Amino acid sequence: MSGLRAPSNYTEEPPRHPSLIVNSQEPFNAEPPRSALIASYVTPVDLFYKRNHGPVPVIDDIESRYRVSICGLVEKPLELSMADIRKLRRHIVTATLQCAGNRRTAMSKVKAVKGVGWDVSAIGNAIWGGAKLADVLELVGISKLTSVSPLGGKHVEFVSVDMCKEEKGGPYKGSIPLIQATNSDAEVLLAYEMNGEPLNRDHGYPLRVIVPGVIGARSVKWLSSINIIENECQGFFMQRDYKMFPPTVNWENIDWSTRRPQMDFPVQSVICSLEEENTVKPGKIVVHGYAASGGGRGIERVDVSFDGGKTWVEAIRYQKSGIPYVADDTSSDKWAWVLFKAEADVSQTTEIVAKAVDISANVQPENVEVIWNLRGILNTSWHRVHIHIQHPDL
Repeated sequence: MSGLRAPSNYTEEPPRHPSLIVNSQEPFNAEPPRSALIASYVTPVDLFYKRNHGPVPVIDDIESRYRVSICGLVEKPLELSMADIRKLRRHIVTATLQCAGNRRTAMSKVKAVKGVGWDVSAIGNAIWGGAKLADVLELVGISKLTSVSPLGGKHVEFVSVDMCKEEKGGPYKGSIPLIQATNSDAEVLLAYEMNGEPLNRDHGYPLRVIVPGVIGARSVKWLSSINIIENECQGFFMQRDYKMFPPTVNWENIDWSTRRPQMDFPVQSVICSLEEENTVKPGKIVVHGYAASGGGRGIERVDVSFDGGKTWVEAIRYQKSGIPYVADDTSSDKWAWVLFKAEADVSQTTEIVAKAVDISANVQPENVEVIWNLRGILNTSWHRVHIHIQHPDL
């Protein structure tokens, strides 16, 4: 494939928003201030978290040279141009992407972990536009709702142009089950738009995969090829990363083969209108934040405590302005986060806590210690912020 290349260094990086909090410069990994996340239901592209594993690929001549190959266990392999993909019915889905390492910094305070030091903003909500993967796979003879292709394929592997050291200089890749890829209701996209505009370079221009409800690692950017394979992808980020281990596992006794690759993200909520430590005057405190769950599971409830978890109030949940949010209703965006609001009068130093419950009654664990893992992924413990009351001089 040509038209898209992976640079060997970081001299051709795209411009980025100055307010991003940079966790690593090379490769570039950054998140917005938490307050930016609650400013709008749809996260602006410039303030959407950036997750890279190497230099951002460079585009030379997309329209005439860029091709995506679909091969492997298919009866009629195919190469598609961007024009070919745009001829397919355009589908729009509002979906939240979240890095599996979101809130890793808080987990590392329990015991050191390895990974990018994300705070609470390695998450964003966008309106993605593109072709459904289920429609694309029909072009190579794989019907909707197929779990095994005629030639024995059970998984769909996405291979990027992005070259990374973890793959020993090879391409980033990941996979999902074929039954998910061929299910129109799963709304897996080959996306070329983000918030109504062409993807920018940081977010996968010209074409990326969007797998709603699943950790961001599976939504492969800068797509090079789609392979229909018998077994799940054997790449580094499927087999030796992004797996959930118990607290007893360390780097000396880890056996990666004992755990499946993480797919859906668990139920999560975060307070974004306050930092971890806050000094305020006595009176009303209004709390805003986000809540999300994987697999298309809506948010049934967000509970907020203004006294460290002794008593709780139910927060107001909302998505789009003027439309009441009802979990699991067709009027709501099933793959997207909800924003929440709660308020109370606070007169003394306290801890404010948030926890969410999804429509399957999954609830966040109370403490991070019980879900600590050596890679620091999936920190979905109750989110806590501390309030110090500044009393006026007597």
